[in-house]
Amino acid sequence: MFQDHKDVLAMDEFMAAAIAEARQGLAEGGIPIGSVLVRDGVILSRGHNKRVQDAAPVMHAEIDCLHNAGRVGHYRGTVLYSTLMPCYLCAGAVVQFGIKKVIAGESATFPGARDFMESHGVDVIDLDLGECKTLMAEFIQRQPQLWQEDIGEL
Repeated sequence: MFQDHKDVLAMDEFMAAAIAEARQGLAEGGIPIGSVLVRDGVILSRGHNKRVQDAAPVMHAEIDCLHNAGRVGHYRGTVLYSTLMPCYLCAGAVVQFGIKKVIAGESATFPGARDFMESHGVDVIDLDLGECKTLMAEFIQRQPQLWQEDIGEL
């Protein structure tokens, strides 16, 4: 897939890993949203939306990522990357665990709970990546009902 110049400058290896997770979820027949948890420049865990694959309504990408991290003791100094701005469910987990930085690939498709996270002291960065927006737009065009179900608008 083509990346515009801005995407190449803005994306780092961690967002690239989150996008790879999103693509894995799509390949499994699910919703293409991916997430990684990073501390000190090391990926602690990865996850992707598995609502379809696991028939689990709360298995969003960020929740799967946190679940896969297991017991990490504490979340100080961690950064959560997500290809899409986290929803209130995932934002609640961010706040609950004390994660102080979230980097989202985009929020044009879904605005998520940015204000909620920021009101709880979380530094939220929206990279506004074309690759993330295209991935979601193509999915929504092919699976509008599944997307509406995912965001609770069905």
